[in-house]
Amino acid sequence: MPEMDPIDWMLFSLSRSFCSPLAVFVQIQGCFICLILAVGWVFAAKVRNREIKRIRDGIRQGNSFSFLCHDINELEHSNQVNLPRVTVVMPLKGFGEHNLHNWRSQITSLYGGPVEFLFVVESTEDPAYRAVSMLISEYKDEVDAKIIVAGLSTTCSQKIHNQLVGVEKMHKDTKYVLFLDDDVRLHPGTIGALTAEMEKNPEIFIQTGYPLDLPSGSLGSYCIYEYHMPCSMGFATGGRTFFLWGGCMMMHADDFRHDYCGVVSSLKDGGYSDDMTLAAIAGAHKRLITSPPVAVFPHPLARDLSFSRYWNYLRKQTFVLESYATKVNWVMNRALFTSHCYLSWGFVAPYVMGMIHITAALRIFIKGYTVEETMITSGGLTLVTCLAVCTLLELFSMWNLTRIEVHLCNLLSPEATRLTLASYNWGLVFIALVVDNFLYPVSAFRSHFSQSINWSGIRYHLKDGKISKIERSKDMGPTHTDLGGKHLSGKKGAPPKTSFLSSLARSLAQWRQPKKFDI
Repeated sequence: MPEMDPIDWMLFSLSRSFCSPLAVFVQIQGCFICLILAVGWVFAAKVRNREIKRIRDGIRQGNSFSFLCHDINELEHSNQVNLPRVTVVMPLKGFGEHNLHNWRSQITSLYGGPVEFLFVVESTEDPAYRAVSMLISEYKDEVDAKIIVAGLSTTCSQKIHNQLVGVEKMHKDTKYVLFLDDDVRLHPGTIGALTAEMEKNPEIFIQTGYPLDLPSGSLGSYCIYEYHMPCSMGFATGGRTFFLWGGCMMMHADDFRHDYCGVVSSLKDGGYSDDMTLAAIAGAHKRLITSPPVAVFPHPLARDLSFSRYWNYLRKQTFVLESYATKVNWVMNRALFTSHCYLSWGFVAPYVMGMIHITAALRIFIKGYTVEETMITSGGLTLVTCLAVCTLLELFSMWNLTRIEVHLCNLLSPEATRLTLASYNWGLVFIALVVDNFLYPVSAFRSHFSQSINWSGIRYHLKDGKISKIERSKDMGPTHTDLGGKHLSGKKGAPPKTSFLSSLARSLAQWRQPKKFDI
């Protein structure tokens, strides 16, 4: 028998230790996490698939506009003239490859009632200002749209400031206000479907939706797709939900006119995240949040989305948990912080252990060691087999939900170029699962200890969960946004050359300082 070298001895020792009761528990826990995600995506797919069936049944029964409404009689003029007025407020920042397509999908809605579109920018120097001005002039005789210059925020995030200025400028007869991000690609019937639900149930406080990420091919884009997918099950309920996405929120206009439940004051007074603040208000006042099954929107990611831009985006997402409106909100955020970090590394650890088991087994086979000599049991490979099966079930469920949501989006936007799963690389999806879950706790702890974030050239500092200081500098921010690759300044700069490792190293060095392609 060949003599065992120190590396093999250490490898076999690790493999044996990973068969201890605690290590076995960790690996079984990883299998359960995979299965729970798989089950969640199965139920989410069922809700979305039910809507597909409804649209198909409507078409078979002669309703060619089933993608717009359940009952074709709703399209009668007598019904359309009684629809309530809606104001769509779109806070903008920068201009990128997908924006024109997204904005056109928003202003060319087939909603039959009166609707106005308010594009809100920080200043006329924002690249979005010129692009939107040209778009409005193109549709000036067809839609009621205008651009508003909000100025600089002083007490809250720039996005919230833009939203509140838009609300102040909305029509006096507006009944519902719809907040949209500029990366939302609406379906022709989205505004009508959201309004119909609000009319049907006046108890609804907020209606929301969720994006379907379309990866551009880079690992960073797949990490973002994977990051959003677990949240998608919370929005695919077909009704009541506790989740809220700031990219699409319809609310009662009077809630802002009269500061109902403190929506205006809470947002204006140090608000950092619009959706987290409003979700906290809804929870505190026992108000209803719903997400209709048709509220899923294609979200193409930038073709040049680098890994460093993904890291910047993840930093911003984890930083949201550091903001809060109430003590109860703080407790909930701490619980989310703790559970997400635990589950993320609990998800990654079994794969690390599995690689050790597989490597040890290969070394035994290649070097010709005996099982007695290595003292390794078959339990490690059994655990690896269980993990592999659970992972395949998880990936299949993710694929199935994505397939169904792609199909639903195609039905809801029959005029658009069809989306497809052909470009999805499921090998990269698996790598993104591991990478994203490994990095999430790193980013979360970095956010917790820094209490400041640079968002599109604006550095926000938090104190007691609210913005306490805002710093602006043309030299302190990136030239592009993270997901859409939008230009943030008038001059088009090259994409940042900084590598992910450099960005991460810089973040770690500052640890203790207080501080899209068209389809």
